[in-house]
Amino acid sequence: MTTVKRFRFGVLAESVQSAGAFVNTARRAEDAGFATFLMRDHFVEEPFGHQFAPFTALATVASVTKRLRVGSLVFSNDYRHPLLLAKEAATLDVLSGGRLELGLGTGFESREYEQTGFSRDSPSVRAERLGEGVQIIKKAFAGEPFTFTGAYYSVTDFKSFPPSLQRPHPPLLIGGGRGQLLSIAAKEADIVGLQMSSTAHGVHSNPARLRLAETVMEKVRLLQKTAGDRFGDLELSVVATIRLTRHRVTAAEQLATERNWTELSPQRVLAMPSVLIGSAEEITDEIRRRRELYAISYYVVSDRSMDAVAPIVNRLSGQ
Repeated sequence: MTTVKRFRFGVLAESVQSAGAFVNTARRAEDAGFATFLMRDHFVEEPFGHQFAPFTALATVASVTKRLRVGSLVFSNDYRHPLLLAKEAATLDVLSGGRLELGLGTGFESREYEQTGFSRDSPSVRAERLGEGVQIIKKAFAGEPFTFTGAYYSVTDFKSFPPSLQRPHPPLLIGGGRGQLLSIAAKEADIVGLQMSSTAHGVHSNPARLRLAETVMEKVRLLQKTAGDRFGDLELSVVATIRLTRHRVTAAEQLATERNWTELSPQRVLAMPSVLIGSAEEITDEIRRRRELYAISYYVVSDRSMDAVAPIVNRLSGQ
């Protein structure tokens, strides 16, 4: 790995469902030194629970914080026309003073497609459509008239307002775990969200094989090969499971039981790049080691873990 990115940490808001708790969580995240405050983009309760509409909620976060960047993990391309998404995103970027980080993905949850009537196409079609959507969004952020003709979208002499405040556009995170999505991310993204879960058949699950060290290394090598000279500019990110304890092996065994990874030894669980178990000192050292090994420098944690992780954030942010 040639270029070393500075460490950043983000909070994924997934457990708060009242206005007061939501705002308080954002303020605490900023005070603790987290760089970003992120939200998912889902309409149905399962599997992540009910949540606020992201754009409105993130605008509220931006209004009650000063430094904290706001973003999505991730907006589903299938749920909005790219021009609508670009306008909402650019507006948030302007009103937040240039603090937006826009996460994009294909959409996957079968219940959302079924209940809303959206057409759920094959993974390859959804990925191709996302690729076109990313191009349209980037052009819209420029605030200049443009025309686009693709297999899925057609735009004629369109000028979007407002242009994004960040130039040429807010940082784009593209999330995915398959080769096709990783290839799009390698070519178009600023941040790559390495997906460690499965969305096969429109159902979210956590098979162990996708989190294994060797599987993650394969994804990183694919990114290197596809991105070429761009790889050094990419920031690699994971949503991490972090458990502070003095009993690493026992905690790894407990996690394996919870996730039904019973075929794995504790050592293989502890080696997963998205799993960090140990004391604050051990986890700090492991995060540094994994940056050297996998180029991962941006860790996102659940708001449920925010307070426990804060000392690690304080030690590593910006290094």
